[in-house]
Amino acid sequence: MALHIIDRRLAGKNKSVGNRERFLRRYKAQIAESVRRAVAKRDIRHMEQAESISIPKKDISEPVFHHGPGGIRDAVHAGNVDHVRGDRIARPQGGAGGGGSQASDSGEGEDDFIFTLSKEEFMQIFFEDMALPRLLRTHLGDTPLYRTRRAGYSHDGTPHNLAVLRTMRGALGRRIALTKAPHRELHALQEQLDALLAQDDGTSEAVAELQQRIDALKARVAKVAFLDPIDLRFRNRTRVPIPSSQAVMFCVMDVSGSMDEGRKDLAKRFFILLYLFLTRHYEKIDIIFIRHHTQASEVSEEEFFHSTESGGTVVSSALALLDQIIRQRYMSQDWNVYVAQASDGDNFTNDSGNCRTLLEERILPLVRYYAYVQVAQEEQNLWHEYSQIGPQYAHFAMRKVSEPADIYPVLRDLFKKEGVPA
Repeated sequence: MALHIIDRRLAGKNKSVGNRERFLRRYKAQIAESVRRAVAKRDIRHMEQAESISIPKKDISEPVFHHGPGGIRDAVHAGNVDHVRGDRIARPQGGAGGGGSQASDSGEGEDDFIFTLSKEEFMQIFFEDMALPRLLRTHLGDTPLYRTRRAGYSHDGTPHNLAVLRTMRGALGRRIALTKAPHRELHALQEQLDALLAQDDGTSEAVAELQQRIDALKARVAKVAFLDPIDLRFRNRTRVPIPSSQAVMFCVMDVSGSMDEGRKDLAKRFFILLYLFLTRHYEKIDIIFIRHHTQASEVSEEEFFHSTESGGTVVSSALALLDQIIRQRYMSQDWNVYVAQASDGDNFTNDSGNCRTLLEERILPLVRYYAYVQVAQEEQNLWHEYSQIGPQYAHFAMRKVSEPADIYPVLRDLFKKEGVPA
């Protein structure tokens, strides 16, 4: 007798969330490998879609409980008439192993398990081992920043925080609650008094008694204060700590004539993956897009990824604009500054030295990390100049990309979490 235990309890919209999370943890390595293979096949427009992955049936066996044989049993097994010790067994026809579905005439094949990752799960696994390197607090820990936030109302406070409407509404409610019953009784007594006055001249003892009770009720109602200290409501505010770290990412791309459509496409793919990575992990991060040929300009996200340009290449124009924006809007004492640059390495002959000078003297002292990606294999003058910077600055990195399949490994290498192997 075998007992299979599978937890199929439903949670939230008929989905077994607990089982799904355990499954993802159990087959994390296989799922991550399937995600990497899927990335290599996709284009940018479909990068964030869900993905169906296949896991061999042999890897998804469930735990099985069964009764042991128990006692002492004797068994006689048939002898092996095909092979003897020392025989060499030939490799099976059709290759080693064999995956996928195995045909069966009995209707019981061994199908691989097909599992669909949601968009959110796909992107989480895609970027799980990446982070902005050297992300530090730009303010000291003993000087935290706070901001005030509305926290309802309180019974005490300063006069300028008095909530007039809320106070008057409370006072009105209190007066209604305290005078509702006396007013009802007063109305009934007044009706009785009117009836008695219609029958006599108003000198009877019953009339005098009713008039006395009415006067007492009116005096009781008049004692209810229009505004009582218990009615006062003050706007309450509380101080909540806010992160003192702020990050900004600069994306710099060459769009000159030497960047043909294939190279521009590689650069765009790199930046789109980088953009997805940043916006997923850092909700409050500024992203600045700079594109250049002979002149550089700060552009919108739409223009950065979709507009076309042509002309010569002067990389220093982009670095000069980068330096200007950092010093005007993102000084290092308040911001963690990161820069990613993509180019084919071609540059005006006498300009590469200017680029190196700008990086060493103006930009690198202000940034946490600078990543340069060259979308061409040939090493041109800009690559040679940048190669002299790398050994001197630990927060400067260079990589080459020649085909779409290289983009994700390079991105993962540049922005891997500290302490995680590439």
